[in-house]
Amino acid sequence: MTEVCRRSEIIFLYDLKDGNPNGDPLDENKPRIDEETGINLVTDVRLKRTIRDYLNKFRNEEIFVREISDERGDIQNAKLRARDFLTTKEPLDAFETGKKNIDENILNKCIDVRLFGCTVPLELKVQNKKEKEKEKEKEKDKTGSITHTGPVQFKIGRSMHKVFMKHFRGTGAFASKEGASQKTFREEDFLPYSLISFYGIINENAAKDTKLSEEDVDLLLDGMWNGTKNLISRSKVGQVPRLLLKVNYKEGNYHIGDLNNLFTLKSDLIDEEIRDISQVKIEVQRLVEILAKNKDKIENIQLCLDGSLVFIYGGEETDIEKCLNEAGIGTEQLSM
Repeated sequence: MTEVCRRSEIIFLYDLKDGNPNGDPLDENKPRIDEETGINLVTDVRLKRTIRDYLNKFRNEEIFVREISDERGDIQNAKLRARDFLTTKEPLDAFETGKKNIDENILNKCIDVRLFGCTVPLELKVQNKKEKEKEKEKEKDKTGSITHTGPVQFKIGRSMHKVFMKHFRGTGAFASKEGASQKTFREEDFLPYSLISFYGIINENAAKDTKLSEEDVDLLLDGMWNGTKNLISRSKVGQVPRLLLKVNYKEGNYHIGDLNNLFTLKSDLIDEEIRDISQVKIEVQRLVEILAKNKDKIENIQLCLDGSLVFIYGGEETDIEKCLNEAGIGTEQLSM
Protein backbone atom coordinates (compact mmCIF):
# COMPACT_ATOMS: atom_id res chain seq x y z
CA MET A 1 0.00 0.00 0.00
CA THR A 2 1.30 3.43 -0.98
CA GLU A 3 1.12 6.08 1.74
CA VAL A 4 -0.67 9.37 0.96
CA CYS A 5 2.05 12.01 1.32
CA ARG A 6 0.72 14.94 -0.72
CA ARG A 7 -2.33 17.15 -0.61
CA SER A 8 -5.02 17.06 -3.28
CA GLU A 9 -8.13 19.04 -4.19
CA ILE A 10 -11.19 17.58 -5.90
CA ILE A 11 -13.94 19.08 -8.04
CA PHE A 12 -16.89 16.84 -8.86
CA LEU A 13 -19.84 17.82 -11.08
CA TYR A 14 -22.95 15.71 -11.63
CA ASP A 15 -26.51 16.42 -12.67
CA LEU A 16 -30.01 15.02 -12.22
CA LYS A 17 -33.28 15.43 -14.12
CA ASP A 18 -36.71 15.17 -12.50
CA GLY A 19 -35.44 13.99 -9.16
CA ASN A 20 -34.50 14.87 -5.60
CA PRO A 21 -30.72 14.92 -5.05
CA ASN A 22 -31.00 15.18 -1.27
CA GLY A 23 -34.31 15.42 0.58
CA ASP A 24 -34.62 17.26 3.89
CA PRO A 25 -36.37 14.97 6.44
CA LEU A 26 -37.27 18.03 8.53
CA ASP A 27 -39.13 19.59 5.60
CA GLU A 28 -41.29 16.78 4.19
CA ASN A 29 -38.23 15.40 2.36
CA LYS A 30 -38.27 18.31 -0.09
CA PRO A 31 -35.07 19.05 -2.05
CA ARG A 32 -32.78 21.27 -0.03
CA ILE A 33 -32.79 24.82 -1.40
CA ASP A 34 -31.15 27.97 -0.08
CA GLU A 35 -34.19 30.22 0.24
CA GLU A 36 -32.22 33.43 -0.35
CA THR A 37 -30.29 32.35 -3.45
CA GLY A 38 -32.45 29.59 -4.94
CA ILE A 39 -29.43 27.27 -5.03
CA ASN A 40 -29.94 23.52 -4.58
CA LEU A 41 -27.91 22.13 -1.66
CA VAL A 42 -26.63 18.58 -1.21
CA THR A 43 -24.96 17.61 2.06
CA ASP A 44 -21.52 16.04 2.25
CA VAL A 45 -23.21 13.23 4.22
CA ARG A 46 -25.27 12.34 1.12
CA LEU A 47 -22.15 12.11 -1.05
CA LYS A 48 -20.31 10.04 1.57
CA ARG A 49 -23.30 7.68 1.79
CA THR A 50 -23.18 7.23 -1.98
CA ILE A 51 -19.48 6.38 -1.82
CA ARG A 52 -19.85 4.05 1.17
CA ASP A 53 -22.71 2.07 -0.35
CA TYR A 54 -20.94 1.66 -3.70
CA LEU A 55 -17.68 0.50 -2.13
CA ASN A 56 -19.50 -1.98 0.07
CA LYS A 57 -21.95 -3.38 -2.50
CA PHE A 58 -19.90 -3.20 -5.70
CA ARG A 59 -16.26 -3.37 -4.52
CA ASN A 60 -16.77 -5.65 -1.48
CA GLU A 61 -15.06 -3.20 0.86
CA GLU A 62 -15.92 -3.29 4.56
CA ILE A 63 -17.44 -0.07 5.88
CA PHE A 64 -18.08 0.86 9.48
CA VAL A 65 -21.11 3.12 9.00
CA ARG A 66 -23.87 0.87 7.72
CA GLU A 67 -27.24 -0.36 8.89
CA ILE A 68 -27.16 -3.81 10.49
CA SER A 69 -30.24 -5.47 11.96
CA ASP A 70 -30.51 -8.47 14.27
CA GLU A 71 -32.94 -11.35 13.91
CA ARG A 72 -35.68 -9.29 15.58
CA GLY A 73 -35.19 -6.40 13.17
CA ASP A 74 -33.57 -4.11 15.76
CA ILE A 75 -30.94 -1.83 14.24
CA GLN A 76 -27.47 -2.05 15.71
CA ASN A 77 -26.21 1.06 17.51
CA ALA A 78 -22.68 2.47 17.26
CA LYS A 79 -21.48 0.83 20.49
CA LEU A 80 -22.55 -2.62 19.34
CA ARG A 81 -21.04 -1.98 15.90
CA ALA A 82 -17.72 -1.17 17.56
CA ARG A 83 -17.79 -4.48 19.45
CA ASP A 84 -17.90 -6.28 16.07
CA PHE A 85 -14.23 -5.33 15.79
CA LEU A 86 -13.18 -6.49 19.27
CA THR A 87 -10.96 -9.56 18.87
CA THR A 88 -9.61 -9.58 22.43
CA LYS A 89 -11.63 -11.67 24.88
CA GLU A 90 -13.79 -9.85 27.41
CA PRO A 91 -13.68 -9.09 30.30
CA LEU A 92 -10.57 -6.98 29.68
CA ASP A 93 -7.78 -6.24 32.11
CA ALA A 94 -7.95 -2.56 31.10
CA PHE A 95 -10.25 -0.38 29.01
CA GLU A 96 -7.32 0.85 26.90
CA THR A 97 -6.58 -2.73 25.84
CA GLY A 98 -9.97 -3.13 24.21
CA LYS A 99 -9.95 0.39 22.80
CA LYS A 100 -6.60 -0.14 21.08
CA ASN A 101 -7.73 -3.51 19.70
CA ILE A 102 -10.96 -2.09 18.23
CA ASP A 103 -9.17 0.96 16.84
CA GLU A 104 -6.53 -1.09 15.02
CA ASN A 105 -9.13 -3.44 13.53
CA ILE A 106 -11.44 -0.65 12.36
CA LEU A 107 -8.59 1.21 10.63
CA ASN A 108 -7.28 -1.97 9.01
CA LYS A 109 -10.68 -3.19 7.81
CA CYS A 110 -12.96 -0.16 7.19
CA ILE A 111 -12.19 2.02 4.19
CA ASP A 112 -14.79 4.62 5.15
CA VAL A 113 -12.99 5.30 8.44
CA ARG A 114 -9.67 5.63 6.65
CA LEU A 115 -11.31 8.10 4.24
CA PHE A 116 -13.77 10.06 6.36
CA GLY A 117 -12.66 9.45 9.93
CA CYS A 118 -15.00 8.52 12.78
CA THR A 119 -16.23 9.12 16.28
CA VAL A 120 -16.93 5.71 17.79
CA PRO A 121 -18.51 5.42 21.27
CA LEU A 122 -17.30 2.45 23.28
CA GLU A 123 -18.72 0.43 26.16
CA LEU A 124 -16.52 -2.45 27.27
CA LYS A 125 -16.54 -4.89 30.17
CA VAL A 126 -13.48 -4.48 32.38
CA GLN A 127 -12.58 -6.77 35.25
CA ASN A 128 -11.95 -5.15 38.64
CA LYS A 129 -8.52 -6.46 39.65
CA LYS A 130 -8.86 -5.56 43.33
CA GLU A 131 -12.06 -7.52 43.61
CA LYS A 132 -10.41 -10.41 41.80
CA GLU A 133 -7.67 -10.47 44.42
CA LYS A 134 -10.41 -10.91 47.01
CA GLU A 135 -11.75 -13.79 44.88
CA LYS A 136 -14.85 -11.79 44.10
CA GLU A 137 -14.77 -11.21 40.36
CA LYS A 138 -16.82 -8.29 39.12
CA GLU A 139 -17.25 -6.85 35.67
CA LYS A 140 -17.85 -3.14 35.13
CA ASP A 141 -18.84 -1.38 31.93
CA LYS A 142 -16.30 1.29 31.02
CA THR A 143 -17.13 3.93 28.44
CA GLY A 144 -15.08 6.12 26.14
CA SER A 145 -14.63 6.76 22.45
CA ILE A 146 -12.32 6.53 19.44
CA THR A 147 -11.95 9.66 17.30
CA HIS A 148 -10.21 10.15 13.97
CA THR A 149 -10.40 13.29 11.82
CA GLY A 150 -11.12 12.25 8.25
CA PRO A 151 -8.41 13.11 5.71
CA VAL A 152 -11.10 13.45 3.01
CA GLN A 153 -13.46 16.34 3.60
CA PHE A 154 -16.19 17.72 1.32
CA LYS A 155 -18.00 21.03 1.48
CA ILE A 156 -21.77 21.06 0.95
CA GLY A 157 -22.55 20.55 -2.73
CA ARG A 158 -24.26 23.43 -4.51
CA SER A 159 -26.04 23.68 -7.84
CA MET A 160 -24.27 25.95 -10.33
CA HIS A 161 -27.56 27.72 -11.05
CA LYS A 162 -30.85 28.59 -9.37
CA VAL A 163 -33.33 25.74 -9.43
CA PHE A 164 -37.08 25.42 -9.81
CA MET A 165 -38.95 23.05 -7.49
CA LYS A 166 -41.99 21.27 -8.89
CA HIS A 167 -44.76 19.96 -6.64
CA PHE A 168 -46.46 16.79 -7.86
CA ARG A 169 -49.67 15.23 -6.60
CA GLY A 170 -51.17 11.95 -7.70
CA THR A 171 -53.35 9.07 -6.57
CA GLY A 172 -52.13 5.91 -4.94
CA ALA A 173 -53.08 2.34 -5.78
CA PHE A 174 -54.89 1.55 -2.55
CA ALA A 175 -57.90 2.88 -0.65
CA SER A 176 -57.35 5.32 2.18
CA LYS A 177 -58.91 2.89 4.68
CA GLU A 178 -60.87 -0.35 4.85
CA GLY A 179 -64.23 -0.04 3.14
CA ALA A 180 -63.43 3.30 1.54
CA SER A 181 -63.94 4.01 -2.16
CA GLN A 182 -61.46 6.90 -2.20
CA LYS A 183 -57.84 6.17 -3.09
CA THR A 184 -54.99 7.71 -1.14
CA PHE A 185 -53.16 10.72 -2.49
CA ARG A 186 -49.40 10.97 -2.76
CA GLU A 187 -47.43 14.18 -2.94
CA GLU A 188 -43.81 14.84 -3.70
CA ASP A 189 -41.43 17.62 -4.68
CA PHE A 190 -38.67 17.31 -7.24
CA LEU A 191 -36.30 19.41 -9.34
CA PRO A 192 -36.67 19.38 -13.13
CA TYR A 193 -32.90 19.86 -13.35
CA SER A 194 -29.86 20.49 -11.16
CA LEU A 195 -26.15 20.57 -12.05
CA ILE A 196 -24.34 20.11 -8.74
CA SER A 197 -20.76 21.00 -7.86
CA PHE A 198 -18.83 19.42 -4.98
CA TYR A 199 -15.46 20.51 -3.63
CA GLY A 200 -13.22 18.23 -1.60
CA ILE A 201 -9.74 18.10 -0.13
CA ILE A 202 -7.44 15.26 0.87
CA ASN A 203 -5.28 16.18 3.87
CA GLU A 204 -2.03 14.25 3.93
CA ASN A 205 -1.51 14.97 7.64
CA ALA A 206 -4.77 13.35 8.76
CA ALA A 207 -4.08 10.53 6.27
CA LYS A 208 -1.19 9.36 8.46
CA ASP A 209 -3.51 8.97 11.44
CA THR A 210 -6.09 6.85 9.60
CA LYS A 211 -3.53 4.94 7.47
CA LEU A 212 -5.09 6.20 4.24
CA SER A 213 -3.37 4.83 1.13
CA GLU A 214 -3.26 5.93 -2.51
CA GLU A 215 -5.15 2.74 -3.31
CA ASP A 216 -7.93 3.92 -0.97
CA VAL A 217 -8.00 7.25 -2.81
CA ASP A 218 -8.42 5.42 -6.13
CA LEU A 219 -11.43 3.65 -4.64
CA LEU A 220 -12.77 6.99 -3.39
CA LEU A 221 -12.74 8.40 -6.92
CA ASP A 222 -14.35 5.23 -8.24
CA GLY A 223 -17.06 5.56 -5.58
CA MET A 224 -17.73 9.20 -6.47
CA TRP A 225 -18.08 8.55 -10.20
CA ASN A 226 -19.62 5.10 -10.40
CA GLY A 227 -21.45 5.34 -7.08
CA THR A 228 -23.30 8.40 -8.37
CA LYS A 229 -24.11 6.64 -11.63
CA ASN A 230 -25.29 3.47 -9.87
CA LEU A 231 -27.46 5.16 -7.24
CA ILE A 232 -30.66 3.96 -8.89
CA SER A 233 -33.50 4.79 -6.54
CA ARG A 234 -36.84 6.42 -7.41
CA SER A 235 -35.62 9.92 -6.49
CA LYS A 236 -32.03 9.49 -7.76
CA VAL A 237 -32.40 7.54 -11.03
CA GLY A 238 -30.83 9.57 -13.81
CA GLN A 239 -27.93 10.99 -11.84
CA VAL A 240 -25.00 11.38 -14.24
CA PRO A 241 -21.40 12.21 -13.28
CA ARG A 242 -20.06 14.89 -15.66
CA LEU A 243 -16.61 15.92 -14.41
CA LEU A 244 -14.12 14.67 -11.83
CA LEU A 245 -10.97 16.77 -11.50
CA LYS A 246 -8.23 16.07 -8.94
CA VAL A 247 -5.31 18.46 -8.45
CA ASN A 248 -2.26 16.74 -6.94
CA TYR A 249 0.34 18.99 -5.32
CA LYS A 250 4.08 18.36 -5.18
CA GLU A 251 4.44 19.33 -1.54
CA GLY A 252 2.54 18.91 1.68
CA ASN A 253 0.68 21.59 3.61
CA TYR A 254 -0.24 23.56 0.48
CA HIS A 255 -3.33 23.90 -1.66
CA ILE A 256 -5.02 26.72 -3.58
CA GLY A 257 -8.51 26.26 -2.11
CA ASP A 258 -12.11 26.63 -3.33
CA LEU A 259 -11.32 25.64 -6.90
CA ASN A 260 -15.00 24.96 -7.56
CA ASN A 261 -15.71 28.69 -7.29
CA LEU A 262 -13.46 29.28 -10.30
CA PHE A 263 -15.98 27.56 -12.58
CA THR A 264 -18.79 29.70 -14.04
CA LEU A 265 -21.95 28.38 -15.68
CA LYS A 266 -23.11 30.08 -18.89
CA SER A 267 -26.49 29.62 -20.57
CA ASP A 268 -28.81 31.47 -22.93
CA LEU A 269 -31.68 30.54 -20.60
CA ILE A 270 -32.53 31.95 -17.22
CA ASP A 271 -31.39 29.57 -14.48
CA GLU A 272 -34.80 28.16 -13.58
CA GLU A 273 -35.51 27.20 -17.21
CA ILE A 274 -32.43 25.00 -17.63
CA ARG A 275 -33.47 21.38 -18.20
CA ASP A 276 -30.48 19.64 -19.78
CA ILE A 277 -26.68 19.58 -19.82
CA SER A 278 -26.78 20.60 -23.50
CA GLN A 279 -28.20 23.98 -22.47
CA VAL A 280 -25.16 25.05 -20.44
CA LYS A 281 -21.47 25.71 -20.90
CA ILE A 282 -18.74 25.94 -18.27
CA GLU A 283 -16.34 28.90 -18.31
CA VAL A 284 -12.90 27.67 -17.16
CA GLN A 285 -10.67 30.67 -17.84
CA ARG A 286 -10.29 31.73 -14.20
CA LEU A 287 -9.63 28.14 -13.14
CA VAL A 288 -6.92 27.59 -15.75
CA GLU A 289 -5.28 30.94 -15.01
CA ILE A 290 -5.11 30.30 -11.25
CA LEU A 291 -3.77 26.79 -11.78
CA ALA A 292 -1.17 28.14 -14.24
CA LYS A 293 0.07 30.65 -11.63
CA ASN A 294 0.62 27.75 -9.23
CA LYS A 295 1.92 25.20 -11.75
CA ASP A 296 5.32 24.93 -10.04
CA LYS A 297 3.55 23.50 -6.99
CA ILE A 298 1.30 21.13 -8.95
CA GLU A 299 2.42 17.57 -9.68
CA ASN A 300 -0.40 16.89 -12.16
CA ILE A 301 -4.16 17.00 -12.65
CA GLN A 302 -6.25 13.85 -13.02
CA LEU A 303 -9.43 14.13 -15.09
CA CYS A 304 -12.53 12.14 -15.93
CA LEU A 305 -15.12 13.61 -18.33
CA ASP A 306 -18.36 12.12 -19.58
CA GLY A 307 -18.09 14.01 -22.88
CA SER A 308 -21.30 16.01 -22.58
CA LEU A 309 -19.93 19.12 -20.88
CA VAL A 310 -18.94 22.01 -23.14
CA PHE A 311 -16.13 24.22 -21.82
CA ILE A 312 -15.33 27.76 -22.89
CA TYR A 313 -12.18 29.83 -22.47
CA GLY A 314 -12.25 33.50 -23.41
CA GLY A 315 -15.67 33.09 -24.96
CA GLU A 316 -14.60 30.24 -27.26
CA GLU A 317 -15.37 26.55 -26.90
CA THR A 318 -12.31 24.62 -25.82
CA ASP A 319 -10.87 21.32 -24.62
CA ILE A 320 -10.14 21.70 -20.91
CA GLU A 321 -7.31 19.16 -20.98
CA LYS A 322 -5.69 20.99 -23.90
CA CYS A 323 -6.00 24.29 -21.99
CA LEU A 324 -4.25 22.84 -18.97
CA ASN A 325 -1.47 21.31 -21.06
CA GLU A 326 -0.89 24.60 -22.89
CA ALA A 327 -0.63 26.29 -19.49
CA GLY A 328 2.23 23.92 -18.63
CA ILE A 329 0.26 21.58 -16.36
CA GLY A 330 0.49 17.83 -16.89
CA THR A 331 -2.76 15.85 -17.00
CA GLU A 332 -3.73 12.22 -16.61
CA GLN A 333 -6.97 10.56 -17.65
CA LEU A 334 -8.76 8.72 -14.84
CA SER A 335 -10.04 5.33 -15.91
CA MET A 336 -13.60 4.80 -14.70
